Amino acid sequence: MRSVLRAKIHKATVTQADVDYIGSITIDADLMRHIDLWPGEKVLVVDNTNGARLETYAIAGEAGSGIIGMNGAAAHLIHPGDEIIIIAFELRDTPNMHPKMILVDEGNKFVRYL
Repeated sequence: MRSVLRAKIHKATVTQADVDYIGSITIDADLMRHIDLWPGEKVLVVDNTNGARLETYAIAGEAGSGIIGMNGAAAHLIHPGDEIIIIAFELRDTPNMHPKMILVDEGNKFVRYL
């Protein structure tokens, strides 16, 4: 079994950061549906602005809100306005030839599949 790319949200903009919230990343539920990301699913977050990388789990935010919120300790590393990539992986015995990858605009609205 290998861990391979399953899904990705590319060029998302962090809209809020709350160090007092207990862990995770809040993601607009519409974006989660586009890539079949489950609440509680483990994700890798890569910050294109400052190079930070961290693992956390997804929480569904209000659909259509465009929210991308860094919570808990992650809010010390990734800040509002930062451009990030959110990546989900899966364990497979065969290559995943068709991961679900999307591009979003500056307001975190779906633009197109990659």
